[in-house]
Amino acid sequence: MSIFYPLQLFSDWLTYDVFGIVPKTLLAGAVDFFVYDTLKIFILLSVIIFVVSIIRSYLPPEKIRAILSHKNNYTGNIVASLLGIITPFCSCSAIPLFLGFVQAGVPLGVTFSFLVASPMINEVALVLLLGLFGWKIALTYIISGLFIAIVSGLIIGKMKVENLVEPFVYENKINGNIDLPSMSRKERIEYAKDYTLDFLKKVWPYVLIGIGVGAWIHGYVPADFLAQYAGSDKWYAVPLAVLIGIPLYSNAAGIIPLVSALTEKGVSMGTTLAFMMSVTALSLPEFMILKKVMKTRLILIFAGIVGVGIMLTGFLFNIILK
Repeated sequence: MSIFYPLQLFSDWLTYDVFGIVPKTLLAGAVDFFVYDTLKIFILLSVIIFVVSIIRSYLPPEKIRAILSHKNNYTGNIVASLLGIITPFCSCSAIPLFLGFVQAGVPLGVTFSFLVASPMINEVALVLLLGLFGWKIALTYIISGLFIAIVSGLIIGKMKVENLVEPFVYENKINGNIDLPSMSRKERIEYAKDYTLDFLKKVWPYVLIGIGVGAWIHGYVPADFLAQYAGSDKWYAVPLAVLIGIPLYSNAAGIIPLVSALTEKGVSMGTTLAFMMSVTALSLPEFMILKKVMKTRLILIFAGIVGVGIMLTGFLFNIILK
């Protein structure tokens, strides 16, 4: 029995007994999906973000910068990608992180490995995938995401594109480590509580929109309808999903309910995950932010390398899960 079984009982009671919706109708399926997924995802988010916030209190940006400034290529790319998983910075943090890393002497390729890994394979996506799809999907996702982040950073590092970064970025170089004040156990718990509440306040509209769209697809889109156009046998499905995802902006918490609904309707897992990765790692708003610190050519190189990696991941998922 699933640990979320009581939530299913509650959503069934609310849908059929309280709301009085006739069972086995399109509306009933949509409402029941919406109530159940809303409760489950917000509970998961609250627990996950609180725990990760405790971990994050030990790894503020200044400490990450100090760690990576002493790493060379290869080792640095791997460490940066791993740190990106447990430090969920969004695209809004792209400029200060980029500036801080480069000014601290972190190699450009290592910096890009972190910038790819942080939004793409954050802990929220990992645990929600684990809860919704199981450990095999979650593990394949994290391994493929790490591979994309590491290889993307290595390629950019080998290309020697430092001249495509705006000159002011290299000014005011930071030397030496930064001594950070330590936090007590009570302060870490308080920090985690405040961060969790602040995070939920920011993402709840995205989550509800994602669940709402997913509920509509679950209840009203005919079974296997989407599979006709986005099944694993359609070669164009993965590239199209990546292109559609780039102009959008959301986070893993908001997009995963949609991923769940799409896969239920027959869309291949590789295609839906490629869509999710492109939304979180290749969003147009992020490019607009990065444009302030790097030239367009470098942004295109970055997007091209990561985009190809995401498409390969999508194709890999579709082959493995056929």
